[in-house]
Amino acid sequence: MTSDFSEELRLPAACPECGSHLYRVSKAKNPSDQVNCASCKRVLCLYHEAQSMLQQEPGSELEALLEEVMNRNHR
Repeated sequence: MTSDFSEELRLPAACPECGSHLYRVSKAKNPSDQVNCASCKRVLCLYHEAQSMLQQEPGSELEALLEEVMNRNHR
């Protein structure tokens, strides 16, 4: 569950700490906002870097489908 000030998104990169693909970002979505793992809270990257990851080709068709479903409301 997310707080009122953040949204969840799924990225192709797994968290190096726990392996989760689910991350949280501020609803403001400023390019310099940190993207944190939804499970362990580790900082993965900045929001503009996460957007670049989402624009690149996914590793597989399954990854593409998962990202499409999870991120449907965030683009």
